Order: sequence, then C-alpha cells, then structure tokens
Amino acid sequence: MAKPAAGWIPLHSKGFVLLLLLALSVSTALICLIRGASDACDPRRDRVPATADSVRLLRTPDPESAVRKNPLGFMRAKLVLLVSHELSLSGGPLLLMELAFLLRTAGSQVVWITYPKYEEKNEVTYSLEHKMLNRGVQVYSAKGQETIDTAIKADLIILNTAVAGKWLDAVLKERVPQVLPKVLWWIHEMRGHYFKLEYVKHLPFVSGAMIDSHVTAEYWKNRTHDRLKIQMPHTYVVHLGNSKDLMEVAEDSVARRVLREHIRESLGVRSEDLLFAIINSVSRGKGQDLFLHSFYEGLQLIKEQKLQLPMMHAVIVGSDMNAQTKFETELRDFILKKGIQDHVHFVNKTLAVSPYLAAIDVLVQNSQARGECFGRITIEAMAFQLPVLGTAAGGTTEIVVNGSTGFLHPVGKEGVIPLAKNIVQLAAHVEQRLTMGRKGYERVRERFMEQHMAERIASVLKEVLKNSMAHSHA
Repeated sequence: MAKPAAGWIPLHSKGFVLLLLLALSVSTALICLIRGASDACDPRRDRVPATADSVRLLRTPDPESAVRKNPLGFMRAKLVLLVSHELSLSGGPLLLMELAFLLRTAGSQVVWITYPKYEEKNEVTYSLEHKMLNRGVQVYSAKGQETIDTAIKADLIILNTAVAGKWLDAVLKERVPQVLPKVLWWIHEMRGHYFKLEYVKHLPFVSGAMIDSHVTAEYWKNRTHDRLKIQMPHTYVVHLGNSKDLMEVAEDSVARRVLREHIRESLGVRSEDLLFAIINSVSRGKGQDLFLHSFYEGLQLIKEQKLQLPMMHAVIVGSDMNAQTKFETELRDFILKKGIQDHVHFVNKTLAVSPYLAAIDVLVQNSQARGECFGRITIEAMAFQLPVLGTAAGGTTEIVVNGSTGFLHPVGKEGVIPLAKNIVQLAAHVEQRLTMGRKGYERVRERFMEQHMAERIASVLKEVLKNSMAHSHA
C-alpha cells in the first residue's frame, strides 16, 4: 500500500516553530544519551497527529496594534452578524473566522451562528467555537430569539456560502425584507448543485455579493440568469490573502528548514528527493486520481528518456484514514496496480499546511470541472516559493502566471499527459523550478497578503454600509 503518514499540529506561528526546534533538539539529544551511541535515534516516535483541539493554541495578536493598522478600523463598534452553513475545518468557515478576527481587532462586535445547527458537538466544533469565544466572537444559537434580535439590530449581516441563505426564511420568516438591505452574501461555490431557489431566492435583493474570483463571479451571473431567471446583486470580486502567521513561517528560513527535515523524515524520504504534493480534501472533484495518473506517466517518461533524477514522490495531503472512501480505495488500488507504492504517500487531513509546504518542492492544484473558486492553497504554496502546476480553470487562472510562476494544464483526461510533462520539466530543471518559486513569492507579496485582502474587503463593507444607511433613511 501507499505509505500513510501522521498529520501535524495545526499551527503556523513563528513562535511555535522555534519552540518546536528547541523541543526536537532537546528531546532528541536526551533520547540519544539514554539509548547510547549504538542505538539509532528516531524523532518520529514522538510525532503528534493533527487535532482540531490544537487550533486553540494559535497566537492572539495585540488588539491595540491591530486596530491602528487594520483598514477595517471604520467598523469599530459596529454590530456584525456572521451566518455560516457549518463549523468545520473546511475553507468557507475558516475564511469567515479569519474575517471575524479581523473585525474583532478593528473593534467590531461580532456574533457567529451556524445554520443548520450541528446535531452534537465534536472535537472540531468544540475547538473552533472556543477559539472564537477566546477572541471575543459571540456564538449564538441559529434559531433563538437572541439571534433574531441581533439580526434586526445588526449594522451588517454576512451570509457565508450559498447554502447559508436557507437561514433567512427558516429563522427570520416575515422579517426577511427588513434585513436584506444590510446583507452581504459571500459566495465561494463553483458547483451547479448550489443553484437552487431554496438557497438563493433572496440573492437579487441583498446589498451585494462578494465572490473570490472574476471567473466565479461571471459564472454566477450567467448561471443565475439562465437557470433561475434571477439577477445577481451588485457583485464585488475580492481575491484572498495569506495570513500573517503563515507568512512568518514562509519567510523564516530556519523554520522552513526544521519543518522540511521533520516532515521528510516522517514520510521516510531523503532530503534530496523531489516531492510533488496535492493538498486538498480527497475527492474526485479535487483530481487526485488524475494527478496520480500523471505522476505515473511522468515516471515512465523519465525511464524512456533515461533521465538521471533524484527519486520522485507524490504526496496526497487530505486523506481520511478513518473513512476510507470508495474514491480513496480506488486511488490506493491504482497505486498497487502500477507498482508505485514506494513513491506515493497519504497524509491525513489537517489544518496545518505550513509544515508540508516547507517540505515539498512543487504544489499540484488539480481541481477539475470549473476548478476552484479561488484556491487559497495556491497562494500559500507561492508564499513558500513553490512553483504551482494547476488546472487552467477557475480562480487558479487568476493566481498562476503560466510559464512564470508555474504551468497550467487542461482539466480532465486531456490534462494527464500535459501535467506529466510539466512534472518531468520541473523535476529535470532545478533552476527553472527555483526561479518560478521566487516569482510566485514576489506575486504574493504584491497581491495576496492579508493586508491586501483586508483592504479589498474594507472597500466592499464601506459600500454595503453606505447602501444600507441610504435604504434605512429612505
């Protein structure tokens, strides 16, 4: 079987990495002394798997300093209600949480609700909920009178994802028209099954829609018109940015080296080996199957061309070791059939992307169909000076500059051989790989930082608040 690997504590902070370096150094030295010189030392014995509980350990920034620099400072004392369709480690809820913390550092009063309410709390929901409470975000029941009163009093309501629209009728009922002028709808979906009137029938009447890429905004405009016969409200395109915590690790050469060595050791690969990774939840839409086909074809091309290259590995971060889905079983069967089990490694899903970005050489963003709405992992990889091999679809086309910061390939089976050739190209040309990585980093510094995202969101919120106030006066 392809080799599984442990997850990682989901932390990005620089302080944690330095602490990790000290802990590893001291614990390894002590173990070596105890065992004696003849006994090998293996730091992997003490690996800690990724758990949502450790999310709570993320560093809290200084509020006063953050307010001075936060472009959202005009939101001070504003009451903001955030409505999420779930509370989980997936991209949508985590992104909304980031906005919640930005608003809190700006001095906003922030209330969070999850609709539909999860049946029972698990480790993930418990940890994330307490993380919000610790940062001053109030967490209310989705259906209580307290939530209804908050919605009426709020200066701004942000619905996160199309599915969250169901909350309007289910909870507010006849009060829905009263709140629509102050609703900003933040949409991240690119899949057709989200285009249902039960989700988005109020979309034309809200103050605005905020979408992560121009491609996705155009798709929503056409799809709502053609399929649902409704019009989009004024739509704002807001590209995302990397968190300060991630950037601190990405720009710290010592931290990167420590993480690289540790993760590579945990995977059982050498420092000189080449790692191509896809970091996404394992599902057909994310294209892990086609990536593995391309990786296999790339190995065949290397043999045919008799290239002398370091050993290559495919790393799939986002597995679910417990679920063992039909799709993941298919992936593992393919690996066995092709005899590449020594080249492929599965890593359990984790919030901690920094350690793996520090450990790999190239990121593969292989989302299929219409691609990613944005694909934040792409800009995170570029922050670590990694070239990106991405599908020519969705938001990836607005991030990756083909031939400069990476290569783009077609979606579907048509992209298998082009991706295989791109894998071999970057494996065989070290300088090109490094140059693309540097250019990607420069692009992140120019466009995709947390400050850039905050400034873009700030301009949207100013307009929404202005429209809401004009409507209330009218």
